[in-house]
Amino acid sequence: MEVQQVLHMNWGNGETSYASNSNLQKLVITKAKSMVIESISDLYTTNFPRCLRIADLGCSSGPNTLLVISEIIEAIDETCHQLKRNTPEFQVFLNDLPSNDFNNIFKTLPAFYKQLKEEKGEKFGPCSITGLPGSFYDRLFPSSSIDFHHSSYSVHWLSQVPITVESNKRNIYLARTSPPSVLKAYLEQFQKDFSLFLSLRFEEITPGGRMVITMLGRRSEDPFGKEGYFWELLSKSLNDLVSEGLIEEAQVDSFNLPFYMPSRKEVEDVVCAEGSFYLDQLDIFDVNWDGSDDDDNKGFMFDRFISGKKVAKCIRAVAEPLIACHFGDAIIDILFSRYMEYVSEHLSKEEGKFVNFVISLRGK
Repeated sequence: MEVQQVLHMNWGNGETSYASNSNLQKLVITKAKSMVIESISDLYTTNFPRCLRIADLGCSSGPNTLLVISEIIEAIDETCHQLKRNTPEFQVFLNDLPSNDFNNIFKTLPAFYKQLKEEKGEKFGPCSITGLPGSFYDRLFPSSSIDFHHSSYSVHWLSQVPITVESNKRNIYLARTSPPSVLKAYLEQFQKDFSLFLSLRFEEITPGGRMVITMLGRRSEDPFGKEGYFWELLSKSLNDLVSEGLIEEAQVDSFNLPFYMPSRKEVEDVVCAEGSFYLDQLDIFDVNWDGSDDDDNKGFMFDRFISGKKVAKCIRAVAEPLIACHFGDAIIDILFSRYMEYVSEHLSKEEGKFVNFVISLRGK
């Protein structure tokens, strides 16, 4: 499977699209906002660039795509008012793989520009937004050209499926039954990819530039902890389809996700070993699987079936293209119906939480 050709969120605005099922990602962006604003405000007040160049890596599409950019513009505008300075010009690059739904993004830009003018006035900016297809595991920009790199929910995706010596039988990600060689392959692929990502961004970033990354991770050093259980339930759903004769066992055994959730230590070790950035801050927070605020899942009003449906639609919006490429389109509806049942059953017994890292980095 060629990851760069297949990895993209579900296109469009339909019921199973990423645009319609990305409340979880919106919640994560909201919770990470304070570190993003702190980092870019410090960057601006240190350097006062005339044109602030920002890259959003793994921007995807839908209502969240311009959310971080809006928050950054608002923060810089407020800072300029306080300092009695004119706002800088903004040049924004929205990056994702070529298979991303860029057309959907471009359709929203006229309304975004219009709103900026209405809220900030004709003298604000200007603000220029450009789409940039390409893998962030390759060079994307000229040397020393980007002031601020941002990436949310992208860097946990690997450049390729780890090459394993043994089969990860009946699993699509790391599980207790995964052979040690599979775990080793996943960790080494993450170390290689994250190190490459950092070195490439350092080449592109301006002196004193900043970067904030939000990604899925795990609190424990145990690679088989509860953090990845949402993938185990999807493995279980696929194995049900094997039992029912809808897919072959060999298809499941040969399918592994190009995905890794590191521990805090694994992240810190790569940043230290690669050596291009200072690690200013690393915060960890949890969010519910279904993307609801924590209080929503407390008390008698919690409906595990509604939450199970939300989780299934969210994971489908993210993983369907990868799964359909390997197993075919015919199984998708029944697979995620089964997955919804397993998630609902799990949530009736215990909470499901995603562990999130927000990492603030400064170029050396």
